[in-house]
Parts: sequence; C-alpha cells; structure tokens
Amino acid sequence: MDVDLRDLELLHAVADSGTLTAAAELLYVSQPALSQRLTRMEARLGTQLFDRQGRGLVPNAAGQRMLLAARQILAELDSAARDLAEMQTGRGRRVRLAVQCSTTFQWLPPVIRGFRARCPGAEVRIESSLPADSLITALLEDRLDLALITKPDPQMDRVRLTPLFDDEMVAVVPADHPWAALPHLTAADFDGAELVLYDLYDQSLSPSTPLPIPHGARPGRITTMPVITDLLIEMVAGGQGATVLPSWVASPYAASHGLALVRIGAGATVRTWYCATRPGPRPDLVEALAAELFGQLHRPAAAAA
Repeated sequence: MDVDLRDLELLHAVADSGTLTAAAELLYVSQPALSQRLTRMEARLGTQLFDRQGRGLVPNAAGQRMLLAARQILAELDSAARDLAEMQTGRGRRVRLAVQCSTTFQWLPPVIRGFRARCPGAEVRIESSLPADSLITALLEDRLDLALITKPDPQMDRVRLTPLFDDEMVAVVPADHPWAALPHLTAADFDGAELVLYDLYDQSLSPSTPLPIPHGARPGRITTMPVITDLLIEMVAGGQGATVLPSWVASPYAASHGLALVRIGAGATVRTWYCATRPGPRPDLVEALAAELFGQLHRPAAAAA
C-alpha cells in the first residue's frame, strides 16, 4: 500500500478537525496543498476516504478503516519516542500495562494508588493502542511489561501467567426481550438470534476468536463493532440485537438502560483472567505492580463463580 507517515497524519488531522482548513492549520501547511495531498492519496488508494457534509469532511467506511490503522501506528510511534526519551534521560521509572478485551476500568484507580504507595515517583503507562490479540507478542518483544489477558493464545506458554479471577459471561438483552424470562439460555436459544459483539469476535479473521455462546448454537446476523462498551450497550438497548459480556461489565448498565442479564448454560459460563509477564525474574517495578494487581483483583475460583 502506497501510504506514508504524512498521509497518516493528514487522515488523523482531517478526521479530528472536520475541515481541510482546520487540518491545514494543525499541520502548518496551506489548505490548497493539503487538499492536493488528500486527492493524491485517495487516487493512490483507489477510493474516496471522506464524505462532504455541509462545509465539513466526515470519514466514510474506507476512511474509518484507514483512520483506525493511522491512529494505531501514530500512537505506537509516539510511544516509541517516549521510550527513547526515557532511555536517554535514564528515568526508567515507569511500567507499561495493557488490558485485553475491556473498556471498563473501575478497578484501575485503586491499583494505581496502591502501586504508587509501594513505589513513590513511579508511573503506570496504560498502552491502549495495542491490538487485543498482540499483547503476548508485545510482552515478548519488550514493548509491554504486564498484560491482563483472558483470550487463549498460542504463545501463552511462553509467558508467566498468574490467575487473578474468573468472570461470568452473560447474555445482555432489553428487559422485555423473551430471554429475560428464562432462568438460563441453551444453544438452541441462540439459533437464529441477532447478536451485537466486539469486533474481536469477527469470524472473518484468521485465526478467529470463538463466539462467546454455547457450542453448537447457530446464530443469525452478527454485527461486530469496536471494543467500546457504551456503544455495544446502546445498540442492545436500541433493539439491534443481544450481546454477551462479563457480568461485572454489564451490571452497571442494567438499571440505567432497561436491560436484563441472563445466565448462559445451567451453570456459570466463565473465563479466567491472568496477569501475564515475561518469564524469569521480574524487575522491582513490575513485581510491585503485579503484586498490587493480585492483591486488588484476585478472587479464588469458587468465590468468583
């Protein structure tokens, strides 16, 4: 693909500012020059990236896809620049943490407070730009120090895993949905059902993550979207399908959005969360944060269920 860093910066600036004039000011170039650059990039890609709405520009489907890649790449470059600056100044007083498959972080402030009490002057950097399926690779390549993970990964045996807790996966539906009256769901209940799921469950990916529903179920339409819990909840509340979420993530939305949480299977359907670090002795800061995560989040399996 014939795209360079300046193209990615252009995409980001136009999407954030909404107009070529404002984007040109951000990038310190003239508006005509920026317009020509956008035209040339779209010609190279063979598709239009923005739709005009009034005086503004809004990314279309192709633009949204390119913008997602641009933001990830620019964020990674920014992270690398900060790392290099820290290496040059000899600081090294930070730990890099990433969380897989979650946009709910009410547990994080107590962990940060406890870590800072243990290690005054140290900081935790939340690495939010890494794809959910790349965290173990990032650990092994020293682009990350700790990861909270739950998805199976072929490389899980290459890292040190500490079990933290199990969470129950539940179906989330409007309160007047037929499922809301059931004590639990079976595979047959999911046959033909319309689902709204995080895009990490996109079955066109290779390898794909198994759907969070009973084995043998044959759902109908599956709509996937970015890992943004509020967006998923709004889709369900708006009658666009059912979703499946951890109970602790979905529970705060039940009353405010008129939702019901329904158990999947006669027994709890659970997944285990782990704290993952590189094998071998852990640096003091990594050890301190791992200990704080364990102290704050660990629940024995029986209690978690």
